[in-house]
Amino acid sequence: MHEAWFSRRAEAVDASPAVEDPTVATPQDPTVTVVPDDAGDLLLSAARTAIAQILGTPTSHAATVAHAGTPPAWALEPGASFVTLKKSGRLRGCIGSLAARRPLLEDVRANAVAATRDPRFAPMTPDELPEVAIEVSVLSAPRPLRVSSLGEACAALRPGVDGVIVETRARHRATLLPQMWQHLPDPAQFLGHLWLKAGLAPGVWHEGTTLQTYTVCVWHEIPEASGEG
Repeated sequence: MHEAWFSRRAEAVDASPAVEDPTVATPQDPTVTVVPDDAGDLLLSAARTAIAQILGTPTSHAATVAHAGTPPAWALEPGASFVTLKKSGRLRGCIGSLAARRPLLEDVRANAVAATRDPRFAPMTPDELPEVAIEVSVLSAPRPLRVSSLGEACAALRPGVDGVIVETRARHRATLLPQMWQHLPDPAQFLGHLWLKAGLAPGVWHEGTTLQTYTVCVWHEIPEASGEG
């Protein structure tokens, strides 16, 4: 039986996946991309609709209506996003952009489709979509973290707030979203995992290493526990 969905928003009247209120890592941080609190209504719906279309599965009437008109101005501004797919609480795909090079709405749609083909997993099949929960993260513009050692980096990072990008002259590059602090709460552990993701030896400050940080606004669908009474 497919997992059911519910909404915490009283005004929701259809059976579309629910949108949880956004989590803003640092509301006072002026670098966070400016999007309204209810941006998740559009962005999550756009992500799910794009995936449904590429997989050839039906889309809800509500989603069709929601995307029929002209998108709001903020959705047409350049933006960078990550789209994360989870199935039964486990990662099913995660693809994103680190730089704002196209309209935010277009970026979300493209990353949603790409996440269904995340090379770490088998391509998603149509029958999986009802069981998949979608999360959309909108990124701030990355800014340099001016450090020259792992010790300095650990001291400068804000656990639970900063997403981090590592890059070296040897073209090793990777990022971890701020959500990963939930699983890697210690800065040294967080950076060690990031180093491994980039194909670097953990615990070593490699020549030419640079770090950038960013923050995110996050919205995600809320699956209702399956089963009755």
